[in-house]
Amino acid sequence: MFYKPTWWKEAVGYQIYLKSFKDSNNDGIGDLNGIREKLPYLKDLGITLIWICPFYKSPMDDNGYDVADFFDIDPSFGTLDDMKLLIKDAHKLGIRIIADFVMNHTSDEHAWFIESRKSKDNPYRDYYIWADGKIVDGVETPPTNWASFFGGSCWKKDILTNQYYMKIFSNKMPDLNYKNPKVRHEMMNVATFWLDLGIDGFRIDAVAHLGRKDELIDSTMDTLGKYKPDWRMFSNLPVIFDYLREFKENVFDKYDIVTIGEVGGGATPEEALRYSNLEAGSLNMVFNFDHCWSNNVWDLNKKEQVVVDLVNLKKNFRKWQYGLYGKAWTPIYWLNHDHPRLISQYGDPNNIYLSGSMLGSSLYFMWGTPFVYQGEEIGMTNYPFRTIDDFNDVQDKNNYYLNDIENSPNKDEYIYLMGIKSRDNARTIMSWDSSKYAGFSNVKPWFNILPNHKEYNVKKALEDEKSIYKHYREIFKLRANPKYKDTLIYGSYKQLLPRHKDVYAYVRIGNKKILTVSNFFNKDVNVSIRGYKVKKVLLSNYDNPNKALTNLTLRPYETITYLVE
Repeated sequence: MFYKPTWWKEAVGYQIYLKSFKDSNNDGIGDLNGIREKLPYLKDLGITLIWICPFYKSPMDDNGYDVADFFDIDPSFGTLDDMKLLIKDAHKLGIRIIADFVMNHTSDEHAWFIESRKSKDNPYRDYYIWADGKIVDGVETPPTNWASFFGGSCWKKDILTNQYYMKIFSNKMPDLNYKNPKVRHEMMNVATFWLDLGIDGFRIDAVAHLGRKDELIDSTMDTLGKYKPDWRMFSNLPVIFDYLREFKENVFDKYDIVTIGEVGGGATPEEALRYSNLEAGSLNMVFNFDHCWSNNVWDLNKKEQVVVDLVNLKKNFRKWQYGLYGKAWTPIYWLNHDHPRLISQYGDPNNIYLSGSMLGSSLYFMWGTPFVYQGEEIGMTNYPFRTIDDFNDVQDKNNYYLNDIENSPNKDEYIYLMGIKSRDNARTIMSWDSSKYAGFSNVKPWFNILPNHKEYNVKKALEDEKSIYKHYREIFKLRANPKYKDTLIYGSYKQLLPRHKDVYAYVRIGNKKILTVSNFFNKDVNVSIRGYKVKKVLLSNYDNPNKALTNLTLRPYETITYLVE
């Protein structure tokens, strides 16, 4: 075995968007006690690690990623005592918990920022990034032409001191200044507080953006629009690794934890290795997004069907599986709280069980630590957005109003296209049963319930003879099986048929060989896989799967995992 065994390499993760998971006190908002109530459900699925989205005190401009107090729980989610009970009960069931560590920014209602904006010589001024505007053709403009991820400029003018603060996300989320050692010390105290409370690690939000170009110069990117989406100006810069090394040496190394960075900004495997390589990386692994958009959703200009580009998807899988294996560790996941729903993105809303189970086997037998996103295991789909009032996401609303879509003749088309890509799809209410409020609460929830929750919900998934939930459970049982663990967790990955437009096939190689082959489309596909002999079928989403790899006919969305030699 190449890798040293550790608990987080063998874990099966599950991401919880707290606000939408389960409401225990009937106020319409998911909470910590709601998670505690559903721990047996997660245990039964095979989950051993929970990642909880931000639960800190927050004005909720971006649903908790705008933190007003890192040392307390938002009252809508519960209390510190509730968190202690959740950790205790989860640990009893063999489930560890990691928190979302929001390092890049705070809320503008955080005490540090309230002080920082009072005057240019305030002791907290340098906790954030402030700069003067510039005069262009007699008009004041922001310090640079860099765009924000949420639309518009990444700078916001503050009238108290007539300077601009940097905010690469929302106006209400000013960026922290990591050049300031006091900021790094404060945030190390935050990490230590939660680890001492019993948290088992962190998913570090927006870790790629902790550094900024030293010179505040305009981007020369050749794109339309006043503000340039030139993420290189504040993504994956060398200074980040100095900051993270400081966190590792002073905090992370003192605990038996896992640390996972969110690395956006167009990171490559080579850049990811700077974060997480086995020898000198400051993090255990990083999330990347290359495989999340291997379809045509960004190119649609009318109500066309979303189509998977399987060759591109396989290319992205190869890039990261080959690029990191033996050098680092990796998480494997289909989506998180910032992406459309899996069935709508890569599956088939008219064939939810078959396409959903196929997608599960296609990914979760690969190399890496699985992370299931809440509702994925029951086939939750995108929401049918019809008006801007159906949306909650600050990013979508910003873009809608900045582009004056309300008065556009193409408003309906814009709403449709925004809807199929929207982060809000992942944030709809978890479908627990077929009741009025989907078993989430006894009162109307804070956000949308899927119209198809009566047909696709947890209660039905547990009752049905075949369901995505039960298929996922079998995947995770096989990963944990001592017979196959060396191969499915620690073994290498070899992709087969890389240019085939309909079929994804790969083999895992350890002390055994395990081959998975999947038909990504709603049609019969004939394929031949040579060089392997079937010993046993381990899992399929159809009855009576074919045991011959040569001249193999795969039925619509069929997936088969074989023990081979």
